[in-house]
Amino acid sequence: MLITGASRGIGESLAMAFTTAGARVALVARSRDSLEPLATALDGTVHPTDLSDPTQVAVLIQRVEDEAGPVDVLINNAGIESTASFADAPDDELRRVTQVNYLAPAELCRQAIPRMLRRGGGHIVNVSSLAGLMAFPGLTTYSASKAALSHFTAGLRADLRGLPIRTTLVELGTVPTDLLAKADNYEPTAKSFQRAYRLGTVDTPREKVAKEVVKAVLKNRRHVRLPRRSAPMALLVEAPRRAAEIMLTGVPHQAKS
Repeated sequence: MLITGASRGIGESLAMAFTTAGARVALVARSRDSLEPLATALDGTVHPTDLSDPTQVAVLIQRVEDEAGPVDVLINNAGIESTASFADAPDDELRRVTQVNYLAPAELCRQAIPRMLRRGGGHIVNVSSLAGLMAFPGLTTYSASKAALSHFTAGLRADLRGLPIRTTLVELGTVPTDLLAKADNYEPTAKSFQRAYRLGTVDTPREKVAKEVVKAVLKNRRHVRLPRRSAPMALLVEAPRRAAEIMLTGVPHQAKS
């Protein structure tokens, strides 16, 4: 099992929860030093990678499988924030956030799927955000990257229909992590979150996220949506995708070889 963004936050909790469930985890983050204590505690393996660098992403699955064995479950958890007015953000911000939050997960899926199929199956988990469903000031780049990841996962599920690879899309609201704390860096974003909390938004502990993702993989569930009160919003976005699935019933989803 490969987990990106594993050195802290949700990724760390995922690594701990899956190890408890019996998995052997391959841990990916930028820094070896940040991964080694967790890998030692969990008897996992360390694979330092900068996901903002496409050249490192291009060889990651091969490198992990050479060093740690087959990747039967891929968890694309790594993500970075962008909290600023879109036009005033640093020059490289759009490319960097899109690369880490969307392009790297998509590329890792592209690398992993043929290997999973050769071995008879696998499971892909993409950790997205409810920010991909709504627009807050200061989150344009971040939200767009998460919306892309969510829709990519739906498209991937359509491509894989009938094949022995399952997908789980994780759509999360506010989870107390370093990433959430950075929402305060831009006043309009901070005030938007304050309004959301006053109207009933609740945080989800990262340990609960990890527990629900483990259950989703074990039970082949296609979605994890937390907090649960957010599910109706996500279902509104999901409705056209589900309608397309029904409309395409009986249509081949893979080309004949």
